[in-house]
Amino acid sequence: MTGPRSAVVFNPTKVDDVDELRRMVEHGLSGKGWPLPKWYETTPEDPGRGQTKEAVKDGAELIFACGGDGTVMAVVTALAGSDVAMAVLPAGTGNLLAANLGLAGDPATGVQVALDGGRRRIDVGVMGDLCFAVMAGMGFDAQMLAGTSETAKKHIGWLAYVVGAARHLRDRPMRARIVLDGGRSLPRRPRSVIVGNVGRLQGGVRLLSKADPADGKLDVAILSPNNLGHWASLALAVVSRRERVPLMETFTAERIEIYTKQQEQRQLDGDLIEPGRSMKISIKPRALLLCVPLPDSDPDLAYDVTVAKKNAEDLRS
Repeated sequence: MTGPRSAVVFNPTKVDDVDELRRMVEHGLSGKGWPLPKWYETTPEDPGRGQTKEAVKDGAELIFACGGDGTVMAVVTALAGSDVAMAVLPAGTGNLLAANLGLAGDPATGVQVALDGGRRRIDVGVMGDLCFAVMAGMGFDAQMLAGTSETAKKHIGWLAYVVGAARHLRDRPMRARIVLDGGRSLPRRPRSVIVGNVGRLQGGVRLLSKADPADGKLDVAILSPNNLGHWASLALAVVSRRERVPLMETFTAERIEIYTKQQEQRQLDGDLIEPGRSMKISIKPRALLLCVPLPDSDPDLAYDVTVAKKNAEDLRS
């Protein structure tokens, strides 16, 4: 056997057919002469962090993270700072890292990406004892997640988030104070503050066009629309990829502190965390070894996965 020892950390509530997933992964690995992986099932009490640490202790050199945003974030947290690679096998509908890799809803291509051998070290954001690979947010973006039902996501995919967003377009703005790298305080009345490592949201929308996941910086977007017209102008500018987006300020920093007057909804990598009145975020440069589609050329992780998808056809059959 010539390949690395691997493990699959999977969320059984997000995988429609665990036996089919096992067949596909093991078929792909054995076809390349790799050892068969060990399998670790997440639980409501531990969404993947403990299982990942156990897999590394057992000798895994590559971890397949199979589940939604919570599973992926747990694996990222456990692997940050190590030399163990992570591959994403998207399951469910909400998987921001998979979307940025072009793998949304396609675990077979995720296996093929790992087999092809593309690897890239990327930064991760840190909040408390959690790490995130894509973005954190406070305010409207987290409210949108809270207002989106699992049933809707299963039936209409990422479009369900549009429904969740519509429920909060008329909410009042936050009273917030943002501090970047310990500098001066920025008082604002935003609807949302987003801290991004990469730039793409669900549906391929690029919010932070200059975000680079390996530059040692996090990108900060402060969104301050006050009415439906403002939201429409902002959305049009983002979708059409204009250089300047109205009612959105952007900054870069290594440390970001967000303080609000009242408790607000918060999210990390598309997964809700407890509401709170603050977020203190820092960066851990080049901490995660990530399996990426080849060629490794696009700084925002929007890789062309055409070749990997074609090569993955055998795994799907």
